[in-house]
Amino acid sequence: MTSSHTDCHYCLQSLRGRKYALRDENAYCVPCYDSLYANPCEECKQPIQCSSKDLSYKGCHWHEECFKCAKCSRSLVEKPFAAKDEVLLCTECYSDEYSSKCFHCQKTIMPGSRKMEFKGSSWHESCFVCQYCRQPLGTKPLITKGNENYCVPCFEKQFAHHCYSCKKVITSGGVTCHDQPWHKECFVCAACKTQLYGQSFISKDEFPYCVDCFSKLYTKKCATCNKPITALGSAKYISFEERQWHGECFKCAKCSVSLVGREFLTQRDDILCHECGSA
Repeated sequence: MTSSHTDCHYCLQSLRGRKYALRDENAYCVPCYDSLYANPCEECKQPIQCSSKDLSYKGCHWHEECFKCAKCSRSLVEKPFAAKDEVLLCTECYSDEYSSKCFHCQKTIMPGSRKMEFKGSSWHESCFVCQYCRQPLGTKPLITKGNENYCVPCFEKQFAHHCYSCKKVITSGGVTCHDQPWHKECFVCAACKTQLYGQSFISKDEFPYCVDCFSKLYTKKCATCNKPITALGSAKYISFEERQWHGECFKCAKCSVSLVGREFLTQRDDILCHECGSA
C-alpha cells in the first residue's frame, strides 16, 4: 500500500514509494508493523505478516495455509469445523472421534444435526420413531418395551390390558381375577358394589362378590338356624336329603343332643336321636 504518508511512525524512515500498513491512523513500514503487531500462528508459531491472510478463531490466529484439520490435515478455510480441547477438526474427523452413534441405525450423528436423547442413548431425529406406526416421537409421551419405543396410543393398542369391567386401558396397578384384569376402582362386588381391592371375596361366573353377598345369594342355609353354611364358620357340615346343617346345629329337636356321628330318625322336618324318636 502506498500513500502520501511520509515517514514510518516507529522507525521514522521515509515511506515514499514503499508499502506500509495503517494502525490507529498511524502508518508503519512493513518490517516495523510485522515486528510490532503481527500475530503468531498457532500452527507454525511464525508471525503472520501483513502480506499474509490472518485467520482467527476464539482469539487464536493462523496462516491461511496452516488453518487445517489436526487429524487429516485438510484445509478448513471456508469449511465447517469443530473444536475439541483447543484442537480444530473437520466435521468428518470430529464425528469419527467424538460424535454419538444413533442407537437405531448405528450411524454417526453429525455435528449440527438434531439428535434425540432418551435413557442415556442418542437417536437421529428421523430414527426416533414409534416402533408400530413409525411416526416421529419427538418430545411426545412414550412407553418403552424391551429396546423398542412406542407412542402411547400404539402401545395401548398392542400391549395394554383393558379392564374387564369398564373396557378402558389399565395404565398402572390393577387387579387380576380369573386371568382377567380390572382397575382397582372397578373391582367391586357384583351385588352391592363395595370395593373389593385388599378384601376377601368369592368369585362366581367370573364376577367377584363380597363374602356377605355371596353367602346371601349362593350358599346353602342351615336347616336349623337358617344361616349360610360357609367355610368362614364351622368347617364341618352335614347333608341329608337335600338339607344341610352346621355341625353344631345338627342335634336332636327334642333333647338337643348332638347327632354328629350318631344314628338319628326324622319326623316331618325334625331330626331326632334314636331315644327321642323311639319314645
